Parts: sequence; structure tokens; C-alpha cells
Amino acid sequence: MSLDLQLEMLDERGYVLLPDVLEPLRIALLRCAIDDLQPIHWDYQGLLEHYKCVFNRNPLWLPFLDLPPLIALAEAALGADCHVIGQTAWRSHPGYPGMALHLDHLPMQLPDWLSERGDFTQPPQILTAQLYLSDIDHHIGPTWIVPGSHRAARPPQAGEQHWQGREAQPVLCKAGDALVFRSDVWHSGGANCTQSRARDMLQVHYGRRMVAQKFSPYLNWRFNPQVLEVATPRQRRLLGEHEEAEYD
Repeated sequence: MSLDLQLEMLDERGYVLLPDVLEPLRIALLRCAIDDLQPIHWDYQGLLEHYKCVFNRNPLWLPFLDLPPLIALAEAALGADCHVIGQTAWRSHPGYPGMALHLDHLPMQLPDWLSERGDFTQPPQILTAQLYLSDIDHHIGPTWIVPGSHRAARPPQAGEQHWQGREAQPVLCKAGDALVFRSDVWHSGGANCTQSRARDMLQVHYGRRMVAQKFSPYLNWRFNPQVLEVATPRQRRLLGEHEEAEYD
């Protein structure tokens, strides 16, 4: 799929699925790395495990900040000076009940007369790339997305499952595939109804340069020197080492 087509799909649908971004060896490496994670600050464990800013814990997470298909799309959509605003590891266990339909961040709420037309798209400010480390079927709990719902320019209301006649669609895919979506598209996480399969996922969140990097635990944040020592120039830029600009 060409980069132009990927950008067109982000504009029209609010998301694009990229196949075969990770090979089996890297999938196995990441699943083992999630096994070793421990909660820090706002992280938590239970039926859903959630770990923020994993790039700062071990250099092994660094190469997943700028995987070629993902960084090409992020830079094309958000600018060549975009950066990372998060890298989060998830594991949902059997019995996890799922997550309701929501959006992650709305850059600007539009007046009703404009959003109801459904033909205006705000430039994206934040993209999330979900790297699936498990095969995703209906039983393990797919991500659900309402195509085009980013044009609503508002969050879904309680119980709302469609926008302009479009209902939420499940993203069924293979381990190693990556789903890239805008922060303002409506999406949800499905329930894990399996008996024994965990749903593992690594997210990378990209933002335009003017989107602040808010790394937990904030005031106590320190970059891991072992990570910075081995980071490439592009990875250091993604972590915030920018050239001088107007607001620096």
C-alpha cells in the first residue's frame, strides 16, 4: 500500500491497517519483554496490564519507536519534526471486559453546523500505532472503530455506536500487523472472551512538535542514560531533542 493511499485512508476513515510490520522473532521478543515489566507510577496490573513510557526502561524498546512503515506515515501526516508522546505496553487477560467507545484526544470541537456536514477533516495532531503481538479475532477482543467518526469532532455520547450511519467495525488481523489511527476517531477495545489467550499489544503515540511530551511520572521524570547512549539521531529527536525553533 502506497504512502499516499495510507494518508488518504487516514483522512477518509481515520485509520489504516498496515500488515506484517513485525516479524515473528520481534513479536516473541516483545511478549517476553512485557512478561518482565513491573508497574511504575500510573501503571497497573490485573485483568488488564498497562505500562507507560516503556522506551525509558530498557534500550530494547527503542527500535519500535521508528519502525520504517510507522515513522514514514507519522512524518508524512504530522511533519518531519514530529515526536513521540508515549510508548505503552498492554496485556488483556481472559475475562477482561473491554473498553467503551471513546476518543483519545479532540484537538478542537467544531460547531454542529460544520461537523454535521461530515465533509470537513481537521489536520491530525496525534496518531497512535497499535502493534499487535497476538492474532486478533472476535474472541480475544479486537479494536473496534467507527469509520469516519473523526469528522464528528466530538466524543461519542453514552450508548452511541454509530456516526452518520456507520457502525463500529472490528479490526481483525494477525500478530505483527499495526493499526494506525487518529486520536479523534471513535474506537473501543473488545472483551477477551477466550479461556487462556492473552492479548498483547505495544502502542506508539506520535504527535506534532507542538503537542507536548507528557512523560509519566512528570516532575520526577529522568531519561534513562543507557537509552540515550544507544539512541540514533532520529530516535533522540523523537524523544525530544529538536532543533531550535520559535518557542524554544
